[in-house]
Amino acid sequence: MAAPKLTLVDRMVAWINPVAGIQRAHARTVLSYYEAAKPDRTRKGRRAVGTANHEVLQAGATLRQTARHLEQNYDLALGVLNTLVSNVVGPTGIGIEPQPRRADGSIDDDLARQILGLWKDWCTNPEVTRQHDWASAQRLLCRSFFRDGEVFAQVLSGQTPGLNHGTRVPLSIEMIEADLVPMDYNGSAPATVVQGIEVNAWGAPTGYHVLKVSPLDSGTTSMVVGGQTKRIGAANMLHLKNVHRIRQLRGVSVFASVLNRFDDLKDYEESERIAAKIAASMAAFIRKGTPDLYQPDDAQEQRYLKFRPGMIFDDLRPGEEIGTIDTNRPNPNLETYRSGQLKAIAAGAGPTFSSIARTYDGTYSAQRQELVEGYAIYATLANEFIGRIVRPIYEQFVAVAAISGLLKVPAGIKPESLNDATYMPPAMPWIDPKKEAEAWGLLEDRCYVSGPEVIRRRGGNPIDTLEQQSRWMREKQAQGLPANAGQQAGGAQPVPPDPADPDQQD
Repeated sequence: MAAPKLTLVDRMVAWINPVAGIQRAHARTVLSYYEAAKPDRTRKGRRAVGTANHEVLQAGATLRQTARHLEQNYDLALGVLNTLVSNVVGPTGIGIEPQPRRADGSIDDDLARQILGLWKDWCTNPEVTRQHDWASAQRLLCRSFFRDGEVFAQVLSGQTPGLNHGTRVPLSIEMIEADLVPMDYNGSAPATVVQGIEVNAWGAPTGYHVLKVSPLDSGTTSMVVGGQTKRIGAANMLHLKNVHRIRQLRGVSVFASVLNRFDDLKDYEESERIAAKIAASMAAFIRKGTPDLYQPDDAQEQRYLKFRPGMIFDDLRPGEEIGTIDTNRPNPNLETYRSGQLKAIAAGAGPTFSSIARTYDGTYSAQRQELVEGYAIYATLANEFIGRIVRPIYEQFVAVAAISGLLKVPAGIKPESLNDATYMPPAMPWIDPKKEAEAWGLLEDRCYVSGPEVIRRRGGNPIDTLEQQSRWMREKQAQGLPANAGQQAGGAQPVPPDPADPDQQD
């Protein structure tokens, strides 16, 4: 530890009284600390002292089960998941544009179309249960990733006993939920197994131990039943997980930091809803008047008055009047409080506040700023999904297609570029299409971006778009229509600027 630096006064005190000098140096060292690291009466100073895997082992399964319960029973939690899945994967899934290259670096368009044709056929039936197409499978994998914190997928290729791939390319995937990889399965012989994952000395996964039967389906409470697990090599298993620490083997739900807030908001909304429902059952009372006007009559019977729309009370006794109970419901501050909680949930879970609250107020600049910041988060999550799920599956698909002879690779193609592709997550929507289109057109005219890149940013495939446009132009010419018929008809003519309007001047 470095010795504390002494000031001039410290040195003078130490020269006159060494003991006092030592005390001053010690006091200065004690005061050199972070205030946040010292708990006090008002600050608990809670700390996480365990390893990443130990903390996940303690809470991972509970967080996963709680997140599933909220998805099933709380509309807001379901909306957050739907928003994340819609913006990370989208309605048609992650788009792929094959880009195999020749030795000179140019893209072989014919080979790219050949790969794309086989890929479209495989996307119709990609998984072993044959219940989902590729877009639906991606949404399920993505939803499990966010809700459970992780998801697994086994890649099966070639001849597999009892499995009919159902596509031209013999490749299928098996989607596996986190429950089937037991988190409490650990061992050290003959191989090191940590939370169901077999690792080597460097901590890299070499295999996964998967239950043959789900513990939820079998009705047992034990996570591991002797002899009912199978080992899947790491080369055939994909593992998408939400991690925050180095060497963390299992993932944690994205709801982990907002589960308590979800519960509090759900209870508060339910209380306010019950209070408003009770307030809607209007009640009234009869005020008897001043005591000197009240003359009790023991023989008087209990009176019952029924409310009817537009009724008139004409049988009140002298001094009586009708009063109603003011419940102050619905609570006018409910929306403000709820919006504050939703902003905190949006910050913790990932989606934008406007998307989960369904509130789209503000100017164009404010809305676009929120959209840009939100899509930076969506793009990060989409890149994680592509890197752990989509890209490995596509690369395996191209390899199997080539080995099986379905993909005819011409001479001159660089072997390492055969599985090159551009991956296209959902495009950021345009708030004002006219402004956005003009901006992208200007960028293309100045060669800041290419035309295919603009199409990709819109979520399209440049090859398909150009083919569709070419076919459309041929059909228009066959019908005798000019290429710019819309503009010649006057429907797309720009409005000239008004010289008298200073806002339209350069």
